[in-house]
Amino acid sequence: MTVMMPAPIDQQEDEEVLVPHADLPANNHQPMEVVAQPENANTVESQPVEDPPSSRFTWRIDNFSRLNTKKLYSEIFVVGAYKWRVLIFPKGNNVDYLSMYLDVADSATLPYGWSRYAQFSLAVVHQTHNKYSVRKDTQHQFNARESDWGFTSFMPLGELIVDYWTYDSKKETGYVGLKNQGATCYMNSLLQTLYHIPYFRKAVYHMPTTENDMPTGSIPLALQSLFYKLQYSDTSVATKELTKSFGWDTYDSFMQHDVQELNRVLCEKLEDKMKETVVEGTIQKLFEGHHMNYIECINVDYKSTRKESFYDLQLDVKGCRDVYASFDKYVEVESLEGDNKYHAEQYGLQDAKKGVLFIDFPPVLQLQLKRFEYDFMRDTMVKINDRYEFPLQLDLDREDGKYLSPDADRSVRNLYTLHSVLVHSGGVHGGHYYAFIRPTLSEQWYKFDDERVTKEDNKRALEEQYGGEEELPQTNPGFNNTPFKFTKYSNAYMLVYIRESDKDKIICNVDEKDIAAHLRERLKKEQEEKEHKKKEKAEAHLYTIIKVARDEELKEQIGKDIYFDLVDHDKVRSFRVQKQTSFNLFKEEVAKEYGIPVQFQRYWLWAKRQNHTYRPNRPLTHIEEAQSVGQLREVSNKVHNAELKLFLEVELGMDSRPIAPPDKTKDDILLFFKLYDPEKEELRYVGRLFVKCTGKPLEILTRLNEMAGYDPEEDIALYEEIKFEPNVMCEPIDKKVTFRTSQLEDGDIICFQKASSMDSEENARYPDVPSYLEYVHNRQVVHFRSLDRPKEDDFFLEMSRLFTYDDVVERVAQQLGLDDPSKIRLTPHNCYSQQPKPQPIKYRGVEHLSDMLVHYNQTSDILYYEVLDIPLPELQGLKTLKVAFHHATKEEVVIHTIRLPKQSTVGDVLDDLKTKVKLLSFHSLTCLHTKHAQKSH
Repeated sequence: MTVMMPAPIDQQEDEEVLVPHADLPANNHQPMEVVAQPENANTVESQPVEDPPSSRFTWRIDNFSRLNTKKLYSEIFVVGAYKWRVLIFPKGNNVDYLSMYLDVADSATLPYGWSRYAQFSLAVVHQTHNKYSVRKDTQHQFNARESDWGFTSFMPLGELIVDYWTYDSKKETGYVGLKNQGATCYMNSLLQTLYHIPYFRKAVYHMPTTENDMPTGSIPLALQSLFYKLQYSDTSVATKELTKSFGWDTYDSFMQHDVQELNRVLCEKLEDKMKETVVEGTIQKLFEGHHMNYIECINVDYKSTRKESFYDLQLDVKGCRDVYASFDKYVEVESLEGDNKYHAEQYGLQDAKKGVLFIDFPPVLQLQLKRFEYDFMRDTMVKINDRYEFPLQLDLDREDGKYLSPDADRSVRNLYTLHSVLVHSGGVHGGHYYAFIRPTLSEQWYKFDDERVTKEDNKRALEEQYGGEEELPQTNPGFNNTPFKFTKYSNAYMLVYIRESDKDKIICNVDEKDIAAHLRERLKKEQEEKEHKKKEKAEAHLYTIIKVARDEELKEQIGKDIYFDLVDHDKVRSFRVQKQTSFNLFKEEVAKEYGIPVQFQRYWLWAKRQNHTYRPNRPLTHIEEAQSVGQLREVSNKVHNAELKLFLEVELGMDSRPIAPPDKTKDDILLFFKLYDPEKEELRYVGRLFVKCTGKPLEILTRLNEMAGYDPEEDIALYEEIKFEPNVMCEPIDKKVTFRTSQLEDGDIICFQKASSMDSEENARYPDVPSYLEYVHNRQVVHFRSLDRPKEDDFFLEMSRLFTYDDVVERVAQQLGLDDPSKIRLTPHNCYSQQPKPQPIKYRGVEHLSDMLVHYNQTSDILYYEVLDIPLPELQGLKTLKVAFHHATKEEVVIHTIRLPKQSTVGDVLDDLKTKVKLLSFHSLTCLHTKHAQKSH
């Protein structure tokens, strides 16, 4: 429990938040723990005294589940020179929850009129995984009447005592949960709701897919796979394939949308895929309803109607006590009179009434409760935590069909029963999502909370999700027992109802006959692969992965996949070998694989150097080769790593057959050689040589020319490739000094080329090895997209990351055939959302191309461009406004774009708007209001 003692401040909306099953921040103190320890312990760890003082108090309770007392106090601890203690009700304070409060320990002896203020956190910490810890924060002005403060319903007793690691959702409930991927927010609760509409699940199973489809690229297959696993798996199911299939595979993707948009994206894409199949029209049959917007004149015979469809309805929570009140508000009639008269065709301005009535409701009615709203006064999003009731049965034919239009079919009985309650717990800036569902519409409710599924009662699913305030009973009988209240931050934000007359059709039987054979086969194979990987993982400690690189891999990779160092070890042959296997036995396996006799194989260990390069370091000794693979790996790795990386040296004779490797003395150095061709801008691996450390490069020039296919007397220049991170270091080698003097050693790389003449320097972009390697190191292919079409590449350009702002826009202007590069405006890419960032790059606002491409710790290769009608520096001196003009007598809304100098006034905006809008009189244009659009999640 963390207590802080600042000066009192006004209560803010989100000060007290319950976020079940959320990780406690790493920098937070661990609060009250309920654990099994051999003895009780109370500790207070004070931080350095600051203003305000704060402290952590940890209370460990032995055998908590066996406590047989109504309430229990902790030992006293001191914060800010005041005495405190924690009070708990192990069996709940007249509720089925753990009740926990912070109590002023010496309240009975304090002088008359005392008070003290504290901000504090109370938490129950899960002893093996913080994921399941529960924490609540609040603040209070303590006094004689209110000497304790906290939470009557801190957490359900059932969740407190259950062991999360041994709890089996399938065994306890018959259902499994969905894994929380860390960025999926509200998705899991929505998917569980859709899955538990059997008619919908059956339709998904009947969508045509083939064995050649990939789940990550096919929403139908991904959803079929997910539903199949939910139906037949014994453990929780992952959702990554599905999120990738509709492009929401990043955290930002979820933060930029809400549950309603996710529902619509899924349904629209499924609806499209269902066309011309046996399940065409299923989405509409289940979820689509229709309402009629009407405007009816009062004094003349004129009525305008427009029929619209809906898949869900957004209902107001603010100012409405329940669902019926929201529907009443939805169909409320608005009067159009006075300055707001309706312009009727042929009749001119008329008094009229405007409203909405329902033509028909769908079998499955989805109600989105508007818990998140934009507060114009505070200029921010707020969460509406007001009490809002919803019935188990919803009658939309009430009061003689007051919600229905004259065209509605009155023979259809619109009586609905509640199927799902989707809950958000937390504040506007974050929280947790879960769902209460009745899969068969029986009396039994189930809570689907990510991986965990539990049985729940009617009260938990309905009443406790209404929101509003919770009463906090006083525990001091000697004082005024007026109940205190605090806001409940867990409440329903979406409801799903199923029409009584359709429930037998919708809650239908779904079995394996509904699932395509190829899907069953695919998922069976997936399960087998999963079991195989699980077995491999379980046995991983018994095996070593040996990665063997040869000259063939160096030739294949250098100049194509890599340019620096010698090889990408992820692209060489891997051998999975039991650790107790002798290395000599492994050599026999290599002999079978490559046809190289054991006696002609010599292996080198790789070493990571201080300059972050990775080179062959030394050959294995005969003693090391006699060891087991496991022992050898331990010798080669200073850090724990299951891999053993080796270079296989094979010498070839005149007939290109393997021969015994030469003896290596301490004077011999193994060098690797790359050849550079400035005309072709090509780098390739040409081989390796042993040289004497006392020898000189002059002595091997003929051999190098032979390796390169040059004339034996060709004049060549030599460079040592030293390092490439963070900068390239490639220096000339003096051919007249010894290798030892040049500090060359085993595993070093020498790059060589024909000695540059003046002509070749003029004709080649990169005349020598250092300039070419510098180019490769900074080379960047950038994909440019029009800001109007952010999903499609328009063109790509090869650039250097060192290009300046001017270099980049000049190249883009050339590509577009534009004379003035200053009319190009660029916008960087958000690597998480896969969308343009909200703010474009200012004119010369960044130094280099590399700055344009970086996004937090990731680098993108995408930039968005616009062609402006005026130069960017000029545009930046102006303020651009989008003004939505609502005509007083017409229904049309026109968006006007206005550009004015930044020092302009609202009057200037109105003057400019007058030039764009034709009005009989302009006196009614009196207010200009700017709105900031934000999302709530």
